[in-house]
Amino acid sequence: MRRRRVVRVGLSALLLFGGIAATGPATAAMAAPTNNLEYSPGLIEAMSTDLGLSAKEARARLALEATAAEVAPTAEKAAGSAYAGSWYDEETGKLTVALTDGNRADAVRGTGAETVSAKYSARTLDRAMADIDALVTKKNAPSQVAGWGVDTRANEVVVSLVKGAKKDAATKDFIKRAKAAGPVTVRADAAEAPSTFAAGTVGGDPYYTGNVRCSIGFSVHGGFVTAGHCGPQGQQVRGWDNSQIGHFQGSSFPGDDLAWVNVGSGWWTEPVVLGYGAIPDRLVRGSNVAPVGSSICRSGSTTGWHCGTVLAHNETINYAQGAVHQMTGTSVCAEGGDSGGSFISGDQAQGVTSGGHGNCSAGGRTWYQPVNEILSRYGLTLHTA
Repeated sequence: MRRRRVVRVGLSALLLFGGIAATGPATAAMAAPTNNLEYSPGLIEAMSTDLGLSAKEARARLALEATAAEVAPTAEKAAGSAYAGSWYDEETGKLTVALTDGNRADAVRGTGAETVSAKYSARTLDRAMADIDALVTKKNAPSQVAGWGVDTRANEVVVSLVKGAKKDAATKDFIKRAKAAGPVTVRADAAEAPSTFAAGTVGGDPYYTGNVRCSIGFSVHGGFVTAGHCGPQGQQVRGWDNSQIGHFQGSSFPGDDLAWVNVGSGWWTEPVVLGYGAIPDRLVRGSNVAPVGSSICRSGSTTGWHCGTVLAHNETINYAQGAVHQMTGTSVCAEGGDSGGSFISGDQAQGVTSGGHGNCSAGGRTWYQPVNEILSRYGLTLHTA
């Protein structure tokens, strides 16, 4: 049975509705948003530590990012076929939308977003991504290829290679075929090959599948979502006290890295992300997608709570077990055992930890499987406060 302290600690210090004044660099360009929220001191402290922001700057940024996330769907609709992607611009404090047709600019600006020109539409970039993804339907990509994804700001698809690796024949052939897909650039920018963050059994507040330890993602009605590489469908799941929680009801890896586990045997679900002592536990209120450039934090059973920014959506990550598609890349660190854990922006669920490279001592890069995809795949409903 789950410990009661997990669902009690710090709940009184979580998100509260209230007025705050937007401060920091972005305020000159954008008025304080109307959806002002007061955030817990622990969250502000973590963002200050990991992102180098003052407390005032962290509060202002969170509020502005929440507004940008609300504007994003309307701005994309206003852009129509000219839409070439969007991101949160920390300099202006607004959502920036790239457009292939300047005639749509006024309509997009009317939603509260800024605009820039672009050569390739999001549809063109997504088609290029799909063509590259098709290269790994029958066999894995070469190990020197770390992954590939749309760089919205650069308006191109980037194939990422492991830095310093020599290009063998298979890698050269993959690059040649990838470049034929469309606007594709190759960068040797991955510090090392990505790997998943599962780990051997250790203590803490995890869940276990066999001798593997992973982390719970988000509560849904009837269970929780997590990473698919943590266990196959039917796999028994045990809690921190070694008592049975349930079984994997659905699991997919590679291709995707998503799964869900039913909860029973005296366990229950709560709309909470654990702060592991670094901050008070966080309430989950929804799953609005955070734009590229937004701040984001991660909770995992090995390294606890860490923050960074969203770097890119719709990336394909090439693990040794095979490619995983439609991932979101972040600058947040993670380590073994953090797999399946929560990525959250403000009070909005974003995804479950999949893998990456580096660690929380030297830093690194981590990817997550978007939570809305998991909910849609299995017909689940997020448990929210």
